[in-house]
Formats: sequence, structure tokens, C-alpha cells
Amino acid sequence: MSAHAVTELRTTPDRPPAPDPAPVAARSEKPGARPKTFLHVGEPKTGTTFLQQVMWRNRAELAAQGVVLPGHHPQDHYRASQDLRGIPKLAGDPAGAWTGEWEILARQAQQAPRVAVISHELFAAADAQQADRAVRSLRPADVHIVVTVRDIATLLPAEWQETVKHRNARGWEDWLGDVIDRESAAADRRQWWFWRVHDTLAILDIWSRLLPPERVHVIITPPRESASELLWQRFASLLGIEPGSVDITRARPNSSLGMPEIEFLRRLNQALPAEVPDWFYMWNVKEAVAHRTLAARPRDGHLILPAERDSWAKEQAEALIAALGDSGYDLIGDLDELRPRPVTQTFPSPADQPAGQVLDAAVDAAAALVVNQYRREHPAAKPQRDPAAQRGLVGRVESSLASSPRLKRTVRDLSSRFLAVRWLRVRAWRALESSRARRNS
Repeated sequence: MSAHAVTELRTTPDRPPAPDPAPVAARSEKPGARPKTFLHVGEPKTGTTFLQQVMWRNRAELAAQGVVLPGHHPQDHYRASQDLRGIPKLAGDPAGAWTGEWEILARQAQQAPRVAVISHELFAAADAQQADRAVRSLRPADVHIVVTVRDIATLLPAEWQETVKHRNARGWEDWLGDVIDRESAAADRRQWWFWRVHDTLAILDIWSRLLPPERVHVIITPPRESASELLWQRFASLLGIEPGSVDITRARPNSSLGMPEIEFLRRLNQALPAEVPDWFYMWNVKEAVAHRTLAARPRDGHLILPAERDSWAKEQAEALIAALGDSGYDLIGDLDELRPRPVTQTFPSPADQPAGQVLDAAVDAAAALVVNQYRREHPAAKPQRDPAAQRGLVGRVESSLASSPRLKRTVRDLSSRFLAVRWLRVRAWRALESSRARRNS
């Protein structure tokens, strides 16, 4: 991106005037007087899944330090992002309606005594009006926006693999050519999905419209070879907690698949008929096959950006580094980590993987599908949870909800239609949070 384009992004004519200096000054006179809400809006494939799992799987430890995760499950944050962005739910999707989910989550965040965290990478796809609505609805808390970013050279291979896990059947080189040669040069490149969630400067511009720059935090995702806890340390510094107070080994990183595995999945996507709905694919292929089975296989090599794309990647990195350095945002990490690392080793393209290795991945995937189908038809065969984890009122209520999709859908559908039901869900959440706090005290 040229310096001229960067300037245009930072001075877009429809940008609202800066916040009135008097309220900002009042806030700075009383630091910490009001609770904070950190809205982590992405980007995808920048360690978001890892951070979310660290927080959700250490929820009690965070609550003891005054850090609240609104909702009952990470899916609540996903559903809120869909609601905020006005994404229609497909008629055949058995999941409950998400109308009103953002309002519920924002209301819960407002009840946090010190810090609330809302995190989902799809918030990066919001437009300016949706972002403004989100910020306003989280007040009177001091709203902070968090964006995690990653060097473009490792981001592109990770994002292509993620699209394959979402049913993309296009080959690596074909997809990459579109993203770089056609989409990146467009005047409005956010019309395409990759740039909608990865045009970092545009995303920051959209989400910072109603906030002073010091409340917009940009966390640089450390390079692949860095210690896994470094990203969490950077995120925890925002929350004002000791990073070592949680157990990060409880998190499952959303790691890329091996080369034969991703090639098998791409070929499977080519063969699947359109009559298989996306929601069914997500449950049975992405989760059961890709995440639980193929990701566990030993990895041999990894996907890298082709050498002929190196100069383009470096230009993108330098433009982003320069713009962030002049932005006034709170930068956490080393901007140099956004520069592509030298390529020291090459691997065959996914399409050139040995047939025997792709077949091995296919056999493991087929076995996983058989097990998944068996457990669905014979629920009693599923591994049982630790009964100790289900003790107490909170455990029983949460267990009942988790085991009854029909009940969850009914409650959500009613709350999308009736405001009174929506507020009852908020009150029920408060009661559950109070009971959980007493149980953990």
C-alpha cells in the first residue's frame, strides 16, 4: 500500500469528528474509575483461537482477578458478532436465532466490576456503522479495541488453509493469485473476504472512530518460533493481570494442518455435492475431521509463500509498519516482527503431495467420520464427563443447557422475538455468575 493510500485511510471524509476533548480529559483525570471493556476484534489467524481458549478455559481464575467473559460459552461471542453484522441465519441451520445476541452480550459486559473481554475474530468484518453501534452500546465502560496482527508472509498460507477448512476447493496458487494480483490492488479491497478481515489499517480506522488512539491496542503476533506464552503475555498486560496466573496448556492452538491432510480436505471439498449444507459441514468435517483428527497427525513440512511473492509481501509489510508507527495507537510487541522472515527451506506444493500420504490422511478421516456417526446414533457410548465438574446449581444448569440443543434453540428463538425474554436471559446470567463466584470463593 502506498503512503498516499495510507493517508487516505486515516483521513477518510466520512469519519466523525474526534471525541470532545472535555470528556476525554475527565476520563484521564480518574484512571480506573470506571470498568473497562476490551473488544478483541481479530484479525483471524493471528492467535485469536489460542487467546480465546486460554481465557475460557481459565475463566474462574480470571474472574477471581476481576476479568469477566460475558456469556456462557465462546459461541456466544460468535453469535453476537453475527448479530452485530446483520448476518442472516440460513433457514435450514438448526442452531437457534442470534437476533439480539449482541445486545445481551453488551448488557452483560456492562455489569463487569473491573474488566470485561469480548473476543471474536469476525468482528474484524464489521463496517463503520456496526463498529460505532458496538462501541456506543458498551458504554459507560471505558471501551478499548484490541487488534492482533501477523506478518503477511505467514498469514496468507494460514488463511488459505482456513478457507479449505471452510469448504474452499480452490488450489493454493490459484487462490493466492486472486488475493494478491486482483484483490489487493482494488480501490475497495474489503469487498473481498480476505481483505475485509485483514486490511489492518482499514479495520483500525473503522473501529477507532469514536475512541482516542491510546484506547486502540495493536498486538503483534510473535513469529512461529517464539515461545507460545509470549502472545498471551502481551494480551494479559492489557488486562492488568499476571500472565502466570492462568494455565495456558489448557488451550488448543488452531494450528495449520500438514500438507497431505490439507490436500485431502481440499479434494473432499471438490467431491462434496452442494446439497450438503454448510452447517453440517462445519460440525462433521471441520470439527470432527479437520480439528480432532487431521490436526493430530504428525506434520511433515508446512506451506510457505512462493519466492516470487516475496517482494510484494515486503512492500506490504513496510507500508503497514510505517503507518502503525505514525498512528498513535498503543503498539504491543515489536513492529519488526511484521517483516517477512527469510525463507530457508522449500516444500512441495499441496497439489504435489505423494498419493500414499494423502491416502493415509483419508483413511484417518474416514475412521473419524465412522466414530462420529456411531456416537451420534448411540449417545450412551460417548465418553462421560467428570461428575465433579457438574456439581452445584451452576454445573447442573449449564450441563442441562449443554445437553439440550432443543432447549437452547427455544430460548434463543424466544429471546430474538420478545424483549422480556431477552432481559430474563440477562438476569439468569447474573444469577449464574453470582453462584459461580460463590462456588469458587
